[in-house]
Amino acid sequence: MAAWTWRFEKADGTETAPAVEPEDFTTQGDAESWLGEVWKDLLAGGVEQVTLLEDGAEVYGPMSLEAAEDA
Repeated sequence: MAAWTWRFEKADGTETAPAVEPEDFTTQGDAESWLGEVWKDLLAGGVEQVTLLEDGAEVYGPMSLEAAEDA
């Protein structure tokens, strides 16, 4: 079974610890729904962008959380 995870990063691409403890997700949709619920808390905690991973391989990203704030 695939494991979907997020990598949390600063704007320069360095990894940072998330303010909200992430879960292990079994589907891409679950991972994206979780991010939709907590992105403001992540941004407030210093995460500026995220990359979605499937079993450690990049699926997409980095995706800015600040762009979501402007939407």
